[in-house]
Amino acid sequence: MLQMSAAQLQQICDHAQRTYPDECCGLLLGQLDPSHERKDLVEVWETLNVWSAEEMELIAPTASASENSHSKADRYCIDPRDLLEAQRYGRDRQLDVIGVYHSHPDHPAVPSECDRAIAWLRYSYLIISVEKGRAIDHRSWSLNDHHQFQPEELTLLDPASPQNLKFKISADLL
Repeated sequence: MLQMSAAQLQQICDHAQRTYPDECCGLLLGQLDPSHERKDLVEVWETLNVWSAEEMELIAPTASASENSHSKADRYCIDPRDLLEAQRYGRDRQLDVIGVYHSHPDHPAVPSECDRAIAWLRYSYLIISVEKGRAIDHRSWSLNDHHQFQPEELTLLDPASPQNLKFKISADLL
């Protein structure tokens, strides 16, 4: 389960809308409970999408010609220096990278095969669907032991509530 505030989700959706028609990407910094069943988002770390066909060729020189025909509109890449900077920042604040977010311009908030191929275990993968420049859907995913994406429950915490009332988006609805 991934827990975040409505304001954090809005920040991510705003990032996705600003970068449309390209994919946005960023990191989720927070805390992982000892059972690894709940991740609490503390800070959204926006990054630039540095994907390019040239970078892809360096990462995967055997990629097919069709793979090289992609663009930032349907691929994302987080600069390793941004990841390292976020890890250092988090370490100083007792935070870990608990996930990655990115957008799918004019496509559903469902992971692609490319998303699965580059995903890491124990991370949450929040995908924002952006249609015609407007964020319309969001879903969180995590990998199972067979490296397949499974829907992950996303809980929005309402900071205005005296009881910190939780609004749950059930994985069953995904």
